[in-house]
Amino acid sequence: MNNIECVSLSVGFDRTRHVLEEFDLRLHPGEVTALLGPNGSGKSTLLSTIARIHRPESGTVSLDGKNIHRMPTREVARRLALLPQGTSTPEDLRVRDLVAYGRYPYLHRLTGLSSEDHAIIEKAITRTALTSLADRPVDSLSGGERQRAWIACALAQQTPWLLLDEPTTFLDLGHQVSLMRLLRTLHDEDGLSLVMVLHDLAQAATYADRVIVLQDGRIAADGTPEQVITPKILREVFETDAEVIPHPSSGRPLVIPVP
Repeated sequence: MNNIECVSLSVGFDRTRHVLEEFDLRLHPGEVTALLGPNGSGKSTLLSTIARIHRPESGTVSLDGKNIHRMPTREVARRLALLPQGTSTPEDLRVRDLVAYGRYPYLHRLTGLSSEDHAIIEKAITRTALTSLADRPVDSLSGGERQRAWIACALAQQTPWLLLDEPTTFLDLGHQVSLMRLLRTLHDEDGLSLVMVLHDLAQAATYADRVIVLQDGRIAADGTPEQVITPKILREVFETDAEVIPHPSSGRPLVIPVP
């Protein structure tokens, strides 16, 4: 099953205004899903509610048919990992130690990391090309390297779902491309289901299977990149006039703003 389902979800930060209201959505396993929308449209609120950071005022988020806000924390942490915005680590924490945190949902109180845990940690480090940096402090790494370290931590958690809130923010173009390629590879080769809040239309068009556009806390469009990234949606939701043409090599939507 492994669906994530939001039913009649209402989420707000005060009683006078809801960011999401009577919101319905089903996320399917095996997809790379991009959440797009203007600032304040509800993207990050939706992601953090799915990840149990926010509790809805009404409605439910279900994971594998169970209300996620009533599930034991350890059980949720074995099925869903979150990479939030603005991650920070204790000073001098090594990359390997950060990745080891991903094994905590599986540890018992009286036992430490097993040989199997250590093997999983090393595999996650290798998978994210961090072997040469494994003993470096996380705060000594570049922004792109730090993001890969956090992704390695999520891989060590061995969940079928990974949620990411604007994973390429503050990264230069080269690190953005490298990170998005890594995430797509983790989906294609490891079967990881991804849900990403993105601002970059090109990233969504290039790497996502499904694009969901939010506007004022509701779904304005939902479908493949070709169905969703259109001049009409760009004009109505983003207030931007643009041409959309097929990319010459991939055939995916290529957005060209109108001068």
